[in-house]
Amino acid sequence: MTAPQTTPRQATPPPATTPLPAAAASPEGPAAARWRRGITSTDVLTALLVLVFVVRPLLSGLVGGAAVRTWATIFVAICVQALPFLVLGVLLSAAIAVFVPAAFFARALPRNPVAAVPVAGIAGAVLPGCECSSVPVARGLMARGVPPPAALAFLLSAPAINPVVLIATSVAFPGRPQVVLARFLASLGTALVVGWIWERVGRANWFATSRGPDLAGLGRWEAFRISMRHDFVHAGGFLVIGGITAATLNVAVPRGILDAVGSNVWLSVLALGGLAVILAICSEADAFIAASLSQFSLTARLAFMVVGPTVDVKLVALQAGTFGRRFAVRFAPLTFAVAVGASFLVGGWLL
Repeated sequence: MTAPQTTPRQATPPPATTPLPAAAASPEGPAAARWRRGITSTDVLTALLVLVFVVRPLLSGLVGGAAVRTWATIFVAICVQALPFLVLGVLLSAAIAVFVPAAFFARALPRNPVAAVPVAGIAGAVLPGCECSSVPVARGLMARGVPPPAALAFLLSAPAINPVVLIATSVAFPGRPQVVLARFLASLGTALVVGWIWERVGRANWFATSRGPDLAGLGRWEAFRISMRHDFVHAGGFLVIGGITAATLNVAVPRGILDAVGSNVWLSVLALGGLAVILAICSEADAFIAASLSQFSLTARLAFMVVGPTVDVKLVALQAGTFGRRFAVRFAPLTFAVAVGASFLVGGWLL
């Protein structure tokens, strides 16, 4: 008797399930998975804020309470002063990334990157913000296909030639319209020259690979919310780093050194350019500081107002966090050299 033939059973496919996130699927747990992914900007921001509050009482006994209070005041002032403009910047960046079609920039800008630089530089006059807002906006422009030289020209011009800054400069220097004109020309010239130089020598691999949030499949408002939150948390950590650096340099650098070089034209321009890097004052307020430095020439004070919005310690930190360290170590020295040169030329002509 033959055994009955049986049809082999096919394995039933398992029910479809939503893939687990890497942290949940890892047998080591979410904490170990987070550690393998590396330190995020949220971790940096949290650690720095905790460090500030822990170290402050320890430093009081070492360097004196007055110095620590000065340091804390400068640190808080820089962060509070920059925060509204940082929020404005991430709002604009998220809006550009989500709501503005890439075809808009293709129509608005010339195809030739050399010709696109002055158009983007002059367009910076319409953004009433400081340097903190221009960095995420420039990132958003690049993400939508704007050539990097044009986006960088916008980044440099927006905080320096917008109407709010020019009006503040005219109030700080009453009866001296040539100072306002000199600031406009030197700042715009810096943005254009840096943009053109970058078009010639810049390399794509100098920019860090973008690690933005995945917005695929999301609705517009949900994508806007996630993009804004990501940019704010990412840039906020580097703003804190810049604020700590600026506050430390403010307390550590003796002011007598600056007074000693005020009488030399060449040294005074370099000194106030370097001071602008250290102080990291918002571009809407730096004209009033420049006006108070009466021991320096007008050309030196112009350098203070031209360098500050283009390269300072908090701005370098924001640029490094947004575009990568390889970008920042090349872009910051180039910008400083061009800004000082433009101040010499325009100041010698108009002032």
